[in-house]
Amino acid sequence: MKLYTSEEIRAKYIQFFQEKGHAVISSASVIPDNDPTVLFTTAGMHPLVPYLLGEKHPSGTRLTNVQKCIRTVDIDEVGDDTHCTFFEMMGNWSLGDYFKHESISWSWEFVTSPNWLDIPKHKIAVTVFEGDDDAPRDQESYEIWCALGQCEEEIFFLPKADNWWGPAGQTGPCGPDTEIFIISDKERCGPTCSPACGCGRYVEFWNNVFMKYNKTAEGKFEPLDQKNVDTGMGLERVLVALNGGTVYDSDLFTTIFSRIAELSETAYENQPKAYRVVADHTRTAVFILGDNYGITPSNVDQGYVLRRLIRRAVRFAMQLSIQEGGLADIASAVIDKYELIYPELQSNRDKIIRELQAEEARFQKTLAQGLREFDKLSISLVNGQIDGAAAFKLYDTYGFPIELTMELATERSIAIDLEGYLEKFQKHRELSQAGAAQKFKGGLADNSAQTANLHTATHLLHAALRKVLGDEVAQKGSNITAERLRFDFSFHRKMTEEEIVATERLVNEAIAEGVGITFEEMTLEDARRTGAIGLFESKYGQMVKVYTMGKFSKEICGGPHAVNTADLGTFKIVKEESSSSSVRRIKAVLESTDALR
Repeated sequence: MKLYTSEEIRAKYIQFFQEKGHAVISSASVIPDNDPTVLFTTAGMHPLVPYLLGEKHPSGTRLTNVQKCIRTVDIDEVGDDTHCTFFEMMGNWSLGDYFKHESISWSWEFVTSPNWLDIPKHKIAVTVFEGDDDAPRDQESYEIWCALGQCEEEIFFLPKADNWWGPAGQTGPCGPDTEIFIISDKERCGPTCSPACGCGRYVEFWNNVFMKYNKTAEGKFEPLDQKNVDTGMGLERVLVALNGGTVYDSDLFTTIFSRIAELSETAYENQPKAYRVVADHTRTAVFILGDNYGITPSNVDQGYVLRRLIRRAVRFAMQLSIQEGGLADIASAVIDKYELIYPELQSNRDKIIRELQAEEARFQKTLAQGLREFDKLSISLVNGQIDGAAAFKLYDTYGFPIELTMELATERSIAIDLEGYLEKFQKHRELSQAGAAQKFKGGLADNSAQTANLHTATHLLHAALRKVLGDEVAQKGSNITAERLRFDFSFHRKMTEEEIVATERLVNEAIAEGVGITFEEMTLEDARRTGAIGLFESKYGQMVKVYTMGKFSKEICGGPHAVNTADLGTFKIVKEESSSSSVRRIKAVLESTDALR
């Protein structure tokens, strides 16, 4: 059987959709720009939010790319056969261009043609939306699949829970989808076996979403003026579908596992979970650190997740007897594997290695503290054993894994209230997942007028900071809600009160000028020649939008924006603080002019 490589699948996918008239756009950052609903880019559609909502994309109405994505909701499941925290999502989009017929036909061609993936047609199953009170049965997709030759016995009508995407929040674009599965060698689990039963016979690897509705605040599903197609095919998942095995059996992990084996005293087959956790978490940490946003380990937001990933990798590396500093060697293997696809990893190699080494050293100190705490517990037992709540505190406060606590307890012939520990751990996990689902559920960002005004204000703030502090300032990220903006920028020290006042004054002067906000579409090279600045220029396609605000600001961006600076009101800096090493953070608001009278 032919085994596909990741390089081959990426290349085939992009080539196929280029031949169908799609413009190739670069992968965006793993840190979402101006989307307060998510910590990380979790799907290929996130960077395309404004264009799915109707803005014109500079590269046209047909787009394709391979997007870096991170999902950490199931971080504790990593180590099994299916879960990864980092993955690559191959996608193609129609922004008001083609719809179901082309999307489904091209998917079928790519999957089954001998020129492309060449999967036998009898190994394919698909699902379509069965319909409900909100939207009719997707008979059109069903008939398209039948006309293409898809076996009718392997076409399943499923409810909204299985075959509907969105909206991401309470309102917004949404619609039915059709999903494509490969049929594994597992027998049917029963007469009602289907992709919805979860028995493992059907492995999903491609999802075509037909965004044709807008859900209103009243719960109505109204037709959208612009119908979009949003597809996603996970690279790791399709390699499993084509080659068999697990997500860790592909070439994506081969060289990383080899490096772990060189550093470890244990073979993969003896500790597969530890190998997988170390490889996965180190890979994800490399992509976060290698991003140009400047995220480093911390106790908040993306920095907190990064710290957790690194420390979990260190803990499992200890199980493999990998010496301190080994994570940096493993990170080098990750960079070597991906640097041709994502060159920012190579350009940021020194920073990646430095931050990993520093965080590993900090964690070793934390572990030393945990050992001291364990020693205290071992001489003050509760009912002759270590209390479950105390064992959980070792994990929660000191990052002490329960496996290490159990190992130490066994050495000293001490029992642990494991049931009490698990009860505390489960409550902690449920609260964490509920919080993540509530705050970071993902999806389309708010494109209200107030959000557009705040987004526009970040341009003025960026320009003002460069005037006050110098060209050292470069945007490192932003986060906007309907109430405030948060702007991260490179700078080596805390701003003085005078600098804050001067920055605020410059922004308000630009607002008071009342200049119109214009944009031009041009090549990235032309944008640079005109003096436009841009956040992570590599994420943009060859054609970009350059927004100009009088003589004050010229910046590459995607939107949304106000029409005139006078629409913004009064700009007020609420806080200036450290975000991470050599990165500062400003939080600011726009106060209504009418409210100030």
